[in-house]
Amino acid sequence: MNSDYKIYVADLAAYNSGQLHGVWIDALSDDIQDQINEMLQQSPVKESEEWAIHSYDGFEGVDLGEFESLETVQEIAAFLDEYDEFGAALLNHFCNGIDEARKAAEECYQGCYEDLADYARSITEDTTDIPSHLQYYIDYEKMGRDMDMSGDIYTIDIDHQQTHVFLNY
Repeated sequence: MNSDYKIYVADLAAYNSGQLHGVWIDALSDDIQDQINEMLQQSPVKESEEWAIHSYDGFEGVDLGEFESLETVQEIAAFLDEYDEFGAALLNHFCNGIDEARKAAEECYQGCYEDLADYARSITEDTTDIPSHLQYYIDYEKMGRDMDMSGDIYTIDIDHQQTHVFLNY
């Protein structure tokens, strides 16, 4: 298998007859359906046709349903592969809504910061010339909190001092 995103597809006819028969498949593979068809042809139960996803690995907490479409599985795996650092958290934020998560990642993402105060400091210093005698009077923690509370932004915290900031529009 080439990627870190794998699904275990089980033969339901074999499963229902008390036998385990299935295959682990690379979720980024272009021939998932072909691999499933081959697994079903090798089934210990004649004329096996139905399958289900019984396990998966590498999806970082994103839930896949037993009967998730292969297109959705591939799309989620590709999204996670592209946005590995915060992709799963973003998908979970949008309840696995891949289109909303992709829009947020492509259009709304502002970057990764230690915290909201760091974000407020960064955008303030990048957009405003602050006289040196006033620099110590700016409360970036309150500015960051106000941005968050106003709904202008939202954050996804991945780890300690790793806050991903997104515009909320």
